[in-house]
Amino acid sequence: MGAQNGKDLLVKVDLTGDGQFETMAGLRATRVSFNAESVDVTTLESQGGWRELLAGAGVKSANISGSGVFKDQATDERARQIFFDGDTPAFQVVIPDFGTVEGAFQVTAIEYAGSHNGEATYEVSLASAGALSFVPVPVA
Repeated sequence: MGAQNGKDLLVKVDLTGDGQFETMAGLRATRVSFNAESVDVTTLESQGGWRELLAGAGVKSANISGSGVFKDQATDERARQIFFDGDTPAFQVVIPDFGTVEGAFQVTAIEYAGSHNGEATYEVSLASAGALSFVPVPVA
């Protein structure tokens, strides 16, 4: 896999709950991270004193963050409403030449900023709120 264009990493939100996803408007930078807590099961009998981890245990999570230019569009309004309602609707993250991650996320933070001689900007953070699915890009 060669270098990828950063603008092709997309964060999409289900606007109405009908499975139709729209790219969040105005994002300039996006980031997705996957995390898994480990469960240490090391004992005095562990071979050579090496740490042992319990396979398949621990809590898995994903976080999405993005920043961009404020645009008064449907996705901006939807993100605000999700935050204030505390909802956990479906989101998609399209990772170029890798695949699509989909699942419920909660908007955990929205920040708005602006300067006297610049554009209004925003930052949004999301946390996974359930199991995620992954559909890889088909290998050509």
